[in-house]
Amino acid sequence: MTEEREFDSASFYRFLAEKKLMASRCKKCQELYLPPHPICSKCHGNDMEWVEMKGKGRLAAFTAVAVGPSFTIEEGYDRDNPYLVGVVELEEGPKVSGRIRGLDARKPEGIKVGTPLTVEFMEQEEGRRCFVAFKAR
Repeated sequence: MTEEREFDSASFYRFLAEKKLMASRCKKCQELYLPPHPICSKCHGNDMEWVEMKGKGRLAAFTAVAVGPSFTIEEGYDRDNPYLVGVVELEEGPKVSGRIRGLDARKPEGIKVGTPLTVEFMEQEEGRRCFVAFKAR
């Protein structure tokens, strides 16, 4: 059982720093939310619980980014070396966005929707916030 935490973005990012991809689930109707919600949009219940996702899913949509935020330029990404971001549909059902790794962003025509992916946890720099990425399996 997971310790009690608020169903908010701060808790979500703390879990990511612990290398856990967590969703909130409504105890009444079982609807899953990622990022977490404190109130169920389906039945309007507020009795939520944390659930750890397996971290496996399939690519639902993606885009190659050639001009990104400054930290991606520092990571070496630019017009000649784009990176991928996308939406991943997890095996449990929720969809989540994140960086996509292990696929060639320079040849997006070769990337297929439906590609199997597994979660990775990336830090921008040591001590900075962890974020979600997915890698081709």
